Amino acid sequence: MPGWSCLVTGAGGFLGQRIIWMLVQEKELQEVRALDKVFRPETKEEFSSTQNLLEACVQASVSAFVFCSSVDVAGPNSYKEIVLNGREEEHHESTWPDPYPYSKKMAEKAVLAANGSLLKNGGTLHTCALRPMYIYGERSSIISNIIISALKNKGILCVTGKFSIVNPVYVGNAAWAHILAVRGLRDPKKSPNIQGQFFYISDDTPPQSYDDLNYTLSKEWGLRLDSSWSLPLPLLYWLAFLLETVSFLLSPVYRYRPLFNCHLVTLSNSKFTFSYKKAQRDLGYEPLVSWEEAKQKTSAWIGTLVEQHKETLDPKSQ
Repeated sequence: MPGWSCLVTGAGGFLGQRIIWMLVQEKELQEVRALDKVFRPETKEEFSSTQNLLEACVQASVSAFVFCSSVDVAGPNSYKEIVLNGREEEHHESTWPDPYPYSKKMAEKAVLAANGSLLKNGGTLHTCALRPMYIYGERSSIISNIIISALKNKGILCVTGKFSIVNPVYVGNAAWAHILAVRGLRDPKKSPNIQGQFFYISDDTPPQSYDDLNYTLSKEWGLRLDSSWSLPLPLLYWLAFLLETVSFLLSPVYRYRPLFNCHLVTLSNSKFTFSYKKAQRDLGYEPLVSWEEAKQKTSAWIGTLVEQHKETLDPKSQ
């Protein structure tokens, strides 16, 4: 169907901007509309907002809906849980009540349940969801904060996830998967295998810890990992539990938000990797950007951050 249009929600975000950049290169796409909204982190608004969008799709007779979910909807539920090269048919599901994984999980369920809904014009709504791994790349706010904090700490990267094994995905590859999902839902031959399904999205970035990834991307600029002693993982987890307990006990009289909690400790220190074989088979997904290219681009961007904040660097680390 020539002359189709596309609405991108979260368009001002790290991934949303890259998706728009790729969409404008799509043939026969007449219009891209961008929508962005800032959600309060302490609420679970994404679920209700997704429901509103689905209802809007029905009323406006929008035939394809691709939801950007997250690997967080799969867990991990314990730092002792090990998932290596996981697959969709294993049905891993997060049990955390924290706003981000909970809202993503409920929104994903609503999106997939809406597949097959009757549209106002008599057509049918087709939906799918993508679960990207941890997304890295240029303009990542997470990486930016890590690098700036390190520069203020004599070039020493904070160690927070050295026990983890994850397979991050480069932002350009995560965006590319969304383009392919849109194409697939609009393709009568591919669509039946995509409708109502979710897909893990990773690439060829080597499995590694979050700390090793940060170091690999920034070592060219003199940054280094903290080599000092750190708490064993079980003790770190119980400290997080203690802080959460204190927060709960103080809640009637004082709002105390711990620097970290059990969910964050678990998320940052688990062995949790997934395969993209299903996306490869049904979406035709192949990473556009290699690990070496992704590493080079991200490292070059980090170099610009270092240049902007070089006055905070310890001279010995330059």
